[in-house]
Amino acid sequence: MRILGVNLPEEKRIDIAITYIYGVGRSTAGPILKRAEVDAATRAKNLTEDEVKRIIKILEEQKLEGDLRAEINGNIRRLKDMNAYRGIRHNRGLPGRGQRTRSNARTKRGKRVTIGAIKKEVAAKMEAAKK
Repeated sequence: MRILGVNLPEEKRIDIAITYIYGVGRSTAGPILKRAEVDAATRAKNLTEDEVKRIIKILEEQKLEGDLRAEINGNIRRLKDMNAYRGIRHNRGLPGRGQRTRSNARTKRGKRVTIGAIKKEVAAKMEAAKK
């Protein structure tokens, strides 16, 4: 099944399958299905055309997928342009909500890179390799 340009998994329940759309999470999937009068336990492949049309109609009222991504990127660009604290943190690839970075923040900063002194033997081998 394809909704708003996104292929939904056929075997999953519709309340889970609908979360594959960017901007629809678990908390918003329930109210969307309730407004469309669709049972959340129904498998995506078992939905009727009428149910799918009702879901699409409700989803089109919200900002999803490309429009939502563009808005979020615009918000981040605005923070960077005005040199706000959060914008600077985005530029540097660091967390912007006050988390500590001395020991954590691995998700944002990436894999550890060891920086520091090297042993004299290793330094001598590196000098020899350069020559």
